[in-house]
Amino acid sequence: MPLSFLKKRKSPLWERIHSDDATRLRLKYDTYYHIFEQQDGTRVVKDGKEFIMLSSNDYLGLTHHPKIKEAGKKALEKWGSSTTGARLANGGRIFHQELEEKLAEFLGKEACHVFSAGYLACASAVTGFADRKDLLFADKNLHSSLWSGIKLSGAHCERFAHNNPDHLREILEYEDDSEGKIFVLEGVYSMEGHIAKLPEFGKLAEEFKAFVVMDDAHGFGVLGNEGRGTADHFGMTDQVDVLCGSFSKSLAGAGGFVASTQEAIDYMRSHSKQTIFSAALSPASCACAQAALEVMKEEPQHRERLHKNLERYRSILYGLELDTWESETPAIPIVLGEKEKVYYFWKALLEKGIYAIISIAPGVPPGKDLIRTAISAGHTDEDLDRIEEALVYAKSKI
Repeated sequence: MPLSFLKKRKSPLWERIHSDDATRLRLKYDTYYHIFEQQDGTRVVKDGKEFIMLSSNDYLGLTHHPKIKEAGKKALEKWGSSTTGARLANGGRIFHQELEEKLAEFLGKEACHVFSAGYLACASAVTGFADRKDLLFADKNLHSSLWSGIKLSGAHCERFAHNNPDHLREILEYEDDSEGKIFVLEGVYSMEGHIAKLPEFGKLAEEFKAFVVMDDAHGFGVLGNEGRGTADHFGMTDQVDVLCGSFSKSLAGAGGFVASTQEAIDYMRSHSKQTIFSAALSPASCACAQAALEVMKEEPQHRERLHKNLERYRSILYGLELDTWESETPAIPIVLGEKEKVYYFWKALLEKGIYAIISIAPGVPPGKDLIRTAISAGHTDEDLDRIEEALVYAKSKI
C-alpha cells in the first residue's frame, strides 16, 4: 500500500482549470478553435461542408498567389525549415536583412526588424522603448499584443477613450512635463474598423513632446499609396516614431515587423527581451513576405478589387440596417449588442455556409457584442451573393 505522505499533493491550479466557466461555455457552444480540412482562397471545408470565410484578414486575397507560393518553396529548398534559434545567438540570415531593407524602404523608414509573429513585434514596439520612468498613454481599445507590451514594460499607463484626442489632451494637461511620454495607438482598430485620428494625435505628440508607437497591422496593405498604411494615408510617416505590424493580414503570411530609425531599431535590439530571445523568422515565411510585398506594389488590381468588394458589402449591410460601428475599413463588425443575439446570428450564418467570428464582452465594450467580419479581394461576386442571402436569413433569426 503506497504511503500517503509520498502521494503528490494536487495543486489548487487543477481545481481552477477544472471549474473554469469561460472554457466550459466555449466548449459547450463550440464557438472557437474550429478545424478545417481544406482551404482554397475564400473557401474552407469543415466536417465535409464548404464555407465562405468572412472573418479572415487576407485582405488582398494573396494566400494562394503563385509567386508567393513559389518563393516559399524555393526558400525552403535552399535554406531548410528554420534557423533554429534567436538572431542574437544564431545570427540572422541574408534573407532577414533583405526583407528588412525592402520593408523599411516601402514604409519610408530607415530600418526594420522582422519577427516570427506579429504579436511579438507589437509587444516589442512597446517593451523595446518604454522605461519604468516613462508615462504611456494608450487607446483603451488596443490589441492584446500592445497591452502585453505595456504590462511588461513596467511603465505607468493612462488609458484614454477610444480614438478620442480630446480626452487624451485632458489627461496630458495633468501630467508632469518632465516625464517621457509615449502614445500607443493603432492605425486601424481591427474590431471596430476605425481609422486612427492621426492628424489630431500627431499635433498632441508635437505639443507634449511625445514618442508615438503605432500598430498598423490592419492598415498596412489597405490604406496609403500602394498600401503603405495609415501614416502614409495621412502623409504623416515622419510623425510616427515607431511602426509595427503583421505579415498575417495583407501579406498573407506569418510574422511581423517593427520599423523606425536605424538608431531606434538598434536600441530595441538591445532592450526588448521579445526581440533578443525569440526565434528568428523562418526562411519560407521571409520569402513569402518579400514576394507578397512585391505583388502588393506591382499588382494594384488586388487593392482595387478589395475596395470594390468593400463598397458592395457595405451597401448590403446598410440595406439590412445592421449596425457596423461606423467602420471605415475592410474589418467590419456587425454589432448586435446582446450575447444571445450574437450567438443565434452566428449559428444562422453557419447554416448558410458563411463562417464568421463572435466577439463578446469583455473582448468588446458592454453592449457592443458583435459578429466580427472582414471582406477580402478574394471574395467573388458569387461569394458576395451568398453572403447577402445568409445575412438576410441570419437577421430573420434574431
